Amino acid sequence: MTEMHRRLPWPFAGGEFPADLGAVVQRTVLDGVLPALMVAHAADGSWMVGDGVNDPNEPGASTATHLRHVVERDASIATLASLPPGRRADRASAGSAWVVSDFEYEDD
Repeated sequence: MTEMHRRLPWPFAGGEFPADLGAVVQRTVLDGVLPALMVAHAADGSWMVGDGVNDPNEPGASTATHLRHVVERDASIATLASLPPGRRADRASAGSAWVVSDFEYEDD
């Protein structure tokens, strides 16, 4: 079993996600039910991947896992390893271009 880290120094060596980088990922994305439509690199260095449809804060909706599992399902996410902290990338559908903007946690 590979160790998982919530935050790792950025920028990443070689411009690639480290194998031991963890992220909070919506189960719908991890299970392949829906494509990843949002990837965020929070200012604190943590990463999130969402389906852009469902509330990721609902009980059981998200899990912590290695980011590489999401990249294995959708290789276009690997291009986001250069996404700076405090930024997010969104797209309209699988295969669409990623659009980068500022990221802040929404107020509860």
